[in-house]
Amino acid sequence: MKNPEYSDPNAKHELDFLKEYQKKGYTHNFRVQDDSLIASGEDTKYKPEDVFIVAEHRYEGMSDPSDQSILYVITTENDKKGTILNAYGPSADLDIHEFIEAIPEKNKSQDDSILNID
Repeated sequence: MKNPEYSDPNAKHELDFLKEYQKKGYTHNFRVQDDSLIASGEDTKYKPEDVFIVAEHRYEGMSDPSDQSILYVITTENDKKGTILNAYGPSADLDIHEFIEAIPEKNKSQDDSILNID
């Protein structure tokens, strides 16, 4: 695994990275419901073992450092590519947090991070 940073000091907002990942084919927006990951507008449910985190980025608010979020870049077992965004800290969505924590460590990497430098 390459050793990237988790965030880019030049990125002003999560949208900067979302746009870059969309260019790389990560176009699905995921949500967590009933302990499963679901792509918006679809019915297929993915369990933690069916999901691979290929990058994550953490952000702090420009005006309020307590405004924190994490962008997870995800691929599923059947090659659905997309993202899910969660708050970080006390305002985090616990369903998303628990789902991400349940993904096996072997399914987590930074291999497709846009910050990787070859």
